[in-house]
Amino acid sequence: MRRAIRVLVADDEKNLRELMIRELGRKGHDVEGAADGEEALASLRESPFDVVVLDMRMPKREGLDVLRELTTVPEPPQVIVMTGFQDVTNAVEAMKLGAYDYLTKPTKIEELDILIRKAAEKALLLRDNAALRAHAEGAQPFAGILTRSAAMHEVLRIIDRVAPTDTAVLVLGESGTGKELVARAIHERSTRASRPFVPIHCGALPREVFESELFGHEKGAFTGAITTKPGLVELADGGTLFLDEIGEMEPDSQVKILRALETGMFFRVGGTRARRVDVRLVAATNRDLGEAMRAGEFRQDLYYRINTITVKLPPLRDRREDIAVLAQHFLEQKAVYGAKRLSLAALAALEAYDWPGNVRELLHAVERAVILAKGDDIVPEDLPPEVVGDRGAAPAVPSGTLESMERQHIVATLRQVGGHRGKAAALLAIDPKTLYRKVLAYRIKPEEWT
Repeated sequence: MRRAIRVLVADDEKNLRELMIRELGRKGHDVEGAADGEEALASLRESPFDVVVLDMRMPKREGLDVLRELTTVPEPPQVIVMTGFQDVTNAVEAMKLGAYDYLTKPTKIEELDILIRKAAEKALLLRDNAALRAHAEGAQPFAGILTRSAAMHEVLRIIDRVAPTDTAVLVLGESGTGKELVARAIHERSTRASRPFVPIHCGALPREVFESELFGHEKGAFTGAITTKPGLVELADGGTLFLDEIGEMEPDSQVKILRALETGMFFRVGGTRARRVDVRLVAATNRDLGEAMRAGEFRQDLYYRINTITVKLPPLRDRREDIAVLAQHFLEQKAVYGAKRLSLAALAALEAYDWPGNVRELLHAVERAVILAKGDDIVPEDLPPEVVGDRGAAPAVPSGTLESMERQHIVATLRQVGGHRGKAAALLAIDPKTLYRKVLAYRIKPEEWT
């Protein structure tokens, strides 16, 4: 665990309790004490702990009573039982109730420290498993960055320099340039690589749903919250949180994420217990955040918090030397549809096109060509019409067809939300990337919704 392990020492012997608090604190743990069972339970209800060092014999509530009550807690801490030689039978009973392990008094601080670290690792694994079950899709695997471009090699140099640090990184670039791929590269080369990389799209969901996904919610927090659900911030504990399109985040959510980043603490929706996390932040946007700040749409303090290091990704039209290598890579990826080769004419068409949708648009163009090509070679006719010519004209969609109606609906929705694609995707109940592909396919221009 990267953050300090939170330990509660519950023991009615004051001198022993204070000794353990002091010595475990020197070992780097965040330690609090409780003088009896009631005080221990009150502390555990007030804030979460990773590990509890629990004396078996205490006034008001004995150790076994505390342990039984902890079994009803949704995310109970791991418990290390402390007992005298004459009470080993109680320790065995405690193990049956779910205690992690037990030690007999007197014990060595070094031995207790090792046991606390092992118990905390188990607690961390249990939290990760719960969070992964709540977010079954998880993160996509890291795919690598392919480039021959001098500008992209400069990006890779910055990644190598910044990755081993815990510094916040802001990735700038047009849609489809590979901002998430850069964020994954930073994570994979960091000391956090063994912990989760958790992406979340800041503009894809309404504020209430977004905050529930980000911070989690308690059972009954709102209509439909039938179970407690950990948030993506919890899943990212010890790892990297990637806030994609952070420029689309609602102002209320900006305040909450800033507070969580600065304090390492947050509340689940409907929750009253502060939770602690240690995450490294990588954010990305295709917006001009300076202009957004001037318009009052993005907080200045959040901007300075996320903008320690900036990585600017060049659009694909400014690194045409990468088109051939990327197209070949995508051909190999899509070989499941059939092994194909790019003809010289098709490659020339790809390299001549300006790619407003950047690498993502190239991927979909190649996938389309692989599926439509009749022979082993991809020819210009297999490529999207906009790639091979008549780029500016809107597609001929017969009026009255489903395609025509869908195009009109998309334009009307974009006009309704002022061109905000995240909000439009939410209203249309589709993924933002699906909306992006449809805008490209129908060649919907910004002037149609402004």
